[in-house]
Amino acid sequence: MDDPDPVAVHCARCGRSRAEAAPADALAWAMTHDERGRTWLCPACARTHARDIEGKLPDEYW
Repeated sequence: MDDPDPVAVHCARCGRSRAEAAPADALAWAMTHDERGRTWLCPACARTHARDIEGKLPDEYW
């Protein structure tokens, strides 16, 4: 899969542009697929999102 143009990639939660990120941070962006299609999350929002998902898991999972 080709890497998208970093200028066109923005965080779906906070709107931060991937093009403005430091090179190492640009690698940490997470892509998600949902009903809206492909969306991107910056590293900070991706961490928050992961915690949200973990918080919604049933107790039996843990």
